[in-house]
Amino acid sequence: MTTFRAKLSTPILQTLLPVAILAVLAGGIAHQAGFLAETPATAQLFRPQTVTIAPRTFSYREDGEFLRANYVIDAPMRTITETRPMTIMKHQVSLSEYTACVSEGACSPPVGVSYDLGNVPVTGVNYDDARAYARWLSDKTGELWTLPTDRQLAFAAGKSFPDDAFGLEDDGSNPAIRWLADYRREAAERSKRDPVPRVLGSFGENEYGLSDFGGNVWEWTGTCHRRVMLDKDNTVLRSEDACGVYVTVGNHRSPMTSFFRDPKGGGCAVGTPPDNLGFRLVKSTAWHAPLVKALRDRGIDL
Repeated sequence: MTTFRAKLSTPILQTLLPVAILAVLAGGIAHQAGFLAETPATAQLFRPQTVTIAPRTFSYREDGEFLRANYVIDAPMRTITETRPMTIMKHQVSLSEYTACVSEGACSPPVGVSYDLGNVPVTGVNYDDARAYARWLSDKTGELWTLPTDRQLAFAAGKSFPDDAFGLEDDGSNPAIRWLADYRREAAERSKRDPVPRVLGSFGENEYGLSDFGGNVWEWTGTCHRRVMLDKDNTVLRSEDACGVYVTVGNHRSPMTSFFRDPKGGGCAVGTPPDNLGFRLVKSTAWHAPLVKALRDRGIDL
């Protein structure tokens, strides 16, 4: 007994013990929830086609509105090393897939849908609708599905991910320069608008097999819009999250108020509004996914 206590007092075991206890609790809770039970064959019908993005180092421009000395500037580039693969839906959630959730009363009907094809992305859905579908799909498949973060979507989108920088050579102190650049960008985007949803696959695939990203359906993320104040060396002085407004991504980022389903009706916090609002989901393959799902099923959302 003395030897056992001595071993437990070492720093390594003191670190590993909480992890081991958490793993045991995860298994117990998940077992009680039926999460670890054999998945019914019918669950296979609900599993979407996915792609797996291999680990790599990549760069993308950070999300949010960045200011220096109270002047809006381009967001800084950030280099990220992802060490784990990520499994994400190959296609955006289709109208027919979403309708199955609606028919069971787990999702709200989309708004403004005036087309009959089921093999098109669902549009006219808000942030809460996307989360409701993620819960429903998790229940149907016995897996944990969530909205991607802005960073995860950048990881999956690769070269298709937008760079929203104006690339101006000023320090932001002359707002008129940015206003003119923003006006030109908005005019160019309006001229090429094609808001009618198309059949899945119409906009092709990126280098990782992700389909239709950057087409005419912007995708909800789980990332809150933020306002970031920087000093002259790009050190963050203050960051203010505006949860209730979430980042959507398509040809450009467009922070949207969470309850808006139709971008034509407003709700865009910054910049040009999206053509349409839809989504795709990420499947968690982490060891703690059963615990997170079991807690979520009990109303505890981590």
